[in-house]
Amino acid sequence: MIRSKRTGVIITALLLAILGMLWWQRWNVYDALRLRNYQASSQIVQLASEAGMNDHGRHLFYVYHPELDEKQAFNQNCKNNEQTIVLGCYVDGEGIYIYNVTDPRLQGITQVTAAHEMLHAAYGRLNASDKTRIDNLLNQTYAKMDNARLKETIEDYRKNGADVTNELHSILGTETRDLPPELEDYYSRYFSNRTQVVEQSEKYEQAFEMRKQQVGDDDKQLQSLKQQIDTAQNDLSRQKTSLDQDRARLDGLLAAKQYEAYNQGVPGFNAKVNSYNAQAKHIGQLIDQYNNLVAQRNAIATEESELIQAIDSRPSTVPEQ
Repeated sequence: MIRSKRTGVIITALLLAILGMLWWQRWNVYDALRLRNYQASSQIVQLASEAGMNDHGRHLFYVYHPELDEKQAFNQNCKNNEQTIVLGCYVDGEGIYIYNVTDPRLQGITQVTAAHEMLHAAYGRLNASDKTRIDNLLNQTYAKMDNARLKETIEDYRKNGADVTNELHSILGTETRDLPPELEDYYSRYFSNRTQVVEQSEKYEQAFEMRKQQVGDDDKQLQSLKQQIDTAQNDLSRQKTSLDQDRARLDGLLAAKQYEAYNQGVPGFNAKVNSYNAQAKHIGQLIDQYNNLVAQRNAIATEESELIQAIDSRPSTVPEQ
């Protein structure tokens, strides 16, 4: 009887030890099962390489069988209820899905998305102590940042009810060049060259910012030109009224055969006419400049619209019958 109890205790202890070992090794077991017979495509391997991932980062990336999807497949895999543009998603226990952006002006955007989603997987695996430490570092770093675009992005996540710290973990790791040494050391778990992915991010962001800035500058210049044209045209209108009055006076003198008075008034009148014509020519030049700038501004705005369209993964609407 005593032996039986001891045996039971030993078996229970062994089972608990085995369960504890399995829990401790759960990610290794999970990863081994996920990676069994998995072979990353050359496209996915290239994405990982161009995103600067190290072996551990690649391992996490591959565990979730990343896919580079066209719009229909992407929307089936990334079910998103937000009315915002989404470029990738990490679905826990399923996979990593990346929208295939092919516009050459946005080169680098898929690499950044790949790294972003890999970091979501990494964040989900942090143990409690690591998570507390990293969360504090992320929030402290964000509080000191002065980046309007990044803060707007984070606030959009906050409004949509996302886990903001989780998003910070991915965004700071892929889009922020200068980080505190402790945080930089942490990200070295996943990247052999984190600067590589940050440069990719800066490159495609510049494609948007450059056009946005140019359109804004052109709009300011157009407003200034419009004010100049309006002021000049109002002045020209006053000159025309004065010229009409002077012409009527001169015509009256001529009709009354007051030739001496008429001849004395002609040079001054002609000088006013010359000034009027010069002003009219100047206004014409301003209008040409305005129209040319409008064409330039609209061309850049069209490019900006094309870039936004290139990253818009949302399903296309179907017209009614």
